[in-house]
Amino acid sequence: MVALLFCASAPIFSQNTITTVDTFFSSVSEVYAGLNDYSANIEISYENASSSEVMQGRVLYKKPNLLRIDFSSPADQTMVFDGNLLTVYLPSPYNAVLTQSVEDSSAGGASLATPEGLSLLRRYYSIAYESGPDPVPLEEGSNVRVIALSLSRRSTTEMFRTIRLLVDPKTNLMRRIEASTITGAKIVFTFSNYALNQGLSDNRFVYESPSSANVYDNFLFNE
Repeated sequence: MVALLFCASAPIFSQNTITTVDTFFSSVSEVYAGLNDYSANIEISYENASSSEVMQGRVLYKKPNLLRIDFSSPADQTMVFDGNLLTVYLPSPYNAVLTQSVEDSSAGGASLATPEGLSLLRRYYSIAYESGPDPVPLEEGSNVRVIALSLSRRSTTEMFRTIRLLVDPKTNLMRRIEASTITGAKIVFTFSNYALNQGLSDNRFVYESPSSANVYDNFLFNE
C-alpha cells in the first residue's frame, strides 16, 4: 500500500507526456481499490430552487461496501450502509430511525468515493478533463490544487445529470464531488483529513438505534 501511494504521489504528467483522462481515472480507481478502509472529514451541501442545507461529519468506509457517516452538524445524526440496508438516524426533535433495503449504487453520493462507486461512474458516465490535466484551485482563492474531471451521463436513467470530480494530484484521493440532479438540485461532497488503512472493525458499522426512537422501514417508498 505504501508503494502504491508513493507511485500515486508522482505528477500525472511529465514535460513530454500528458496523461490521458482514461489513464488518470484508472490511476484514481487503483488507489481506491488498494484501500482496505479509510475515514475522512466530510461536508455535504444541498441546494435547490427553494432551500439549502449544509451537513458536516466524519465518514468511514471499509471494503467491500461498508459505509458510515457520524454527523457533528446536525449533531448525533447518523447514516450507516452495510451493503444491503441503509439506516438513517434523525435525532431530536424527530427521534426517528429510517431504514431501507437498497442496492450499492443507491447508498448516497458519498458512496461514489469507493471502488464500487468509481466502477459505476466509468460504466455509466463519459469522463473528460474539465479544462486539461493541469491542477487548478479547489475553489476560488484556495491554495489546494486538484485535477478537475467532468462527467456526463450516458443514459437519461441516471440520477445525476452531471458530476464534477476534484482529485488531489499528489494522492489521487477525491477532495470534492459535485453532482447535479435531474431535478436541478446540486449536491456537493467535500472530503479532507483522510486516514487510510486503519484496520477498522466491522463493529464500527453496526448501528444500535436508541430504544426510544420510532422506526420507519422502507421509508423511501412509503407514501
